Amino acid sequence: MSVQKIDLNLFRVFDAVMRHRSVSDAGRELGVSASAVSHALARLRLALGDDLFVSGTAGMEPTARALDLMPSIRDGLGRIAAAVADAPFTPSETTRTFRIAATDYAAVTVLPSLVGRLATIAPDANLRVVPSNRVDVVQLLDSGRVDLVLGWFGELPDRINRSTIVVEHEAIVVRAGHPLTAENVTLARVFAFPHIVVELTGTEDQAVDGFLDERGVARRVWIERILIERESQGPVARVAVSVPHYAAVPPMLAVTDMVATLPRRLALQAVQQGLLVVLDLPHEPLAVSVESIRHQRSSSDAGLLWLETTMRDVMRDPAMKDPADLASKSPHRSDGA
Repeated sequence: MSVQKIDLNLFRVFDAVMRHRSVSDAGRELGVSASAVSHALARLRLALGDDLFVSGTAGMEPTARALDLMPSIRDGLGRIAAAVADAPFTPSETTRTFRIAATDYAAVTVLPSLVGRLATIAPDANLRVVPSNRVDVVQLLDSGRVDLVLGWFGELPDRINRSTIVVEHEAIVVRAGHPLTAENVTLARVFAFPHIVVELTGTEDQAVDGFLDERGVARRVWIERILIERESQGPVARVAVSVPHYAAVPPMLAVTDMVATLPRRLALQAVQQGLLVVLDLPHEPLAVSVESIRHQRSSSDAGLLWLETTMRDVMRDPAMKDPADLASKSPHRSDGA
């Protein structure tokens, strides 16, 4: 059927149902009743000759035809919106809802400062945050279910744009009074204790050089760098516990003699709470770019560009301590392995 014979509003309904997987939630977003959404879907189904969505355990499941149509429909709607937009993005006036996928690292370190800033300069803006651990992040962006994904990444498809929000560093952390705090820190001494490792995937999938290949997307997995690098060079530390969330690590360290490597901002928060101390590194620190990634169709989206700039600004805030501040927390300097 020719597109000239299809009401373009039906594609807005299609997009909303695709994102929400729910007729009622799509109706709430569009400001219409669930029955109106169902009627619109029936018209589109008839026009396209496909069911488009069927009821499933997780809501309205898209058919193969719907999944094929989705990128083009969403891109077309975005282009129409950009073409008719004649006013600049104004943070103080926006009522936009930004949808972000984030790990617990970003949720604890980036989002609190961002929310504080938004409350002041964009009080009517909304955030919807979903977890980003073992998910296909590119599929989230392709489908338009999120606007941005926060994390660390390796290779990405050409259609995905990336922007560095902050450069993070590693820190070795132990409980206060740990035996490692009694003498200079060496690699051999660090390896003498069992370790807690954070695997963002929550599995034992093999990572290569700190990256996990998920459906063609190399995602950085922040696991203990010294364990990765020493793996082929002889004995390494025993990984006693593997967890999928950073928040689980400090309480475990506080009641054991285990050792963990954390992003320094998380380590600093634990130090400030009196749970842990940070040791001097017996090696050159690993630096990782924490990035915001989004689909290239949003390249000219003034709202998302503003949000990324705001995240960078809050992470550069003078209140965020310099990595050198951690050294002052360390009871001993390292003399190497």
